[in-house]
Amino acid sequence: MTALLNASLKLKLWKDTHGQDLTEYAMLAGFLAAASGAVLPNISSSISTVMSKVVEALGPNSIPSAPG
Repeated sequence: MTALLNASLKLKLWKDTHGQDLTEYAMLAGFLAAASGAVLPNISSSISTVMSKVVEALGPNSIPSAPG
């Protein structure tokens, strides 16, 4: 019975797309910022400043470290 329950929970998590939109928009915004910095070098320092402030606002515990 527990195996069946575990399998159904895994299926629910796999199908759950809640929050996917925000992740996609954040990735798109990051890509556009990087592309803008590459194409327009004059604004790259402004982009860097904004990204640093975002990371600072999120705090050190909110960004996961790389595995390994």
